[in-house]
Amino acid sequence: MSEALGHRIAKHRTELGWTQAELAERVGISRVALSHIESGISTPGERTVALLAGVVKVEPHELVAGTDYPPAKAERLPVVAARYTEVEYQLALLDARLAAAVDPVQRARIVADSRDVLVRLMARTHDRRERELLRVHIARLQ
Repeated sequence: MSEALGHRIAKHRTELGWTQAELAERVGISRVALSHIESGISTPGERTVALLAGVVKVEPHELVAGTDYPPAKAERLPVVAARYTEVEYQLALLDARLAAAVDPVQRARIVADSRDVLVRLMARTHDRRERELLRVHIARLQ
């Protein structure tokens, strides 16, 4: 017996500690639309499945595998989805650059450059969790 796609999405959302409103905002749909998907009232389109998969950090086919998602729609899903936000990317890049820095002058330059990048990114970021991550990293670079 296959699992309901909506149930699987709700499970991923719960594991991330997000509300329906938070996940819906990240995907660009209304909270009511997400509620309808999670409760099985509606079936998401391929675009929504791809976005949901990226946000919960799985591939689209992985998200729908073994669920009641229509096979005809599953065939049209992209093979991969973007899994990382710009904030996650910049923070990982910063960590890698700092780990590779060997001398204090190089490290100081990385810190200064990264602080500017993170401050500019903070101005464009609306997600409260990502803003908090940026605040913490910017404070560490002081």
